[in-house]
Amino acid sequence: MTVTKLITRRIEKPWGRRHLSPFFEDVPEDDEKIGEIWFETPDGRDPDLLIKYLFTSERLSVQVHPDDDAARAAGYARGKDEAWLVLAAEPHGTVGLGTVRPLSADELRDAAIDGSIEQLIDWKPVKAGDFIYSPAGTVHAIGAGVTIVEIQQNVDLTYRLYDYGRPRELHLEEGVAVSNAHPFFVSDERHDLSRGRTLLSAGGKFVVERWRTGARLHLRPPRDRPVWITVIDGRAGDARSGETLLVEGDADLEAVPGSDLLVAYPGGEVATILEF
Repeated sequence: MTVTKLITRRIEKPWGRRHLSPFFEDVPEDDEKIGEIWFETPDGRDPDLLIKYLFTSERLSVQVHPDDDAARAAGYARGKDEAWLVLAAEPHGTVGLGTVRPLSADELRDAAIDGSIEQLIDWKPVKAGDFIYSPAGTVHAIGAGVTIVEIQQNVDLTYRLYDYGRPRELHLEEGVAVSNAHPFFVSDERHDLSRGRTLLSAGGKFVVERWRTGARLHLRPPRDRPVWITVIDGRAGDARSGETLLVEGDADLEAVPGSDLLVAYPGGEVATILEF
């Protein structure tokens, strides 16, 4: 049995926030804004998935991630599917997903250059509890005023198409080449697998579940499919709210009553993880 509590790394971003509560302690006014908090292994390994929190005060860049084949051709281990669980959103909170109409490569490039891509992105309103799986190739952006837990394939590879005039590098040619610039329809796949265990998404590069429980959890994951457990609220094992465990092999964890756990593991098929 191996249960590892992951360590956190705070990432400064121009679109980040200082107000992180109730999820983490707020950042002092004289410190840089925090946009992301990553959960990483203490020994520096490169596992399949990465979990992180996102805190936005401005829109993120309009961006895209390559799939496995395109990423490996560029020298990376894997591409980047990602999924978002919205924890909080201001009334104007949105996520940009896909484009309002299909765009050719030339149209996408031109729109990124002249800024009209900002109006061509489909800005969808979001609220706490929404869940979205965004496969590689989806043109997207996260709006201001949202707090999100992101599950992604573990690679730091983003092609920025447009950044609202911020002085950061763009990757037009690479980004346009891997983009699927067409409307994106959010599908709600959630359904109960068992009492307190809800499937949020399957069929992509990883499975995401949400567990609401207060019991002794007997985890029996497949040998090649480690499990990430992020405590949204409550406690599981020695992890409390805002912490993540990596479970590799059989483990027994005590969850306090009312715990809200976000669970992810690689592979597209739902696994038999829990024994009762």
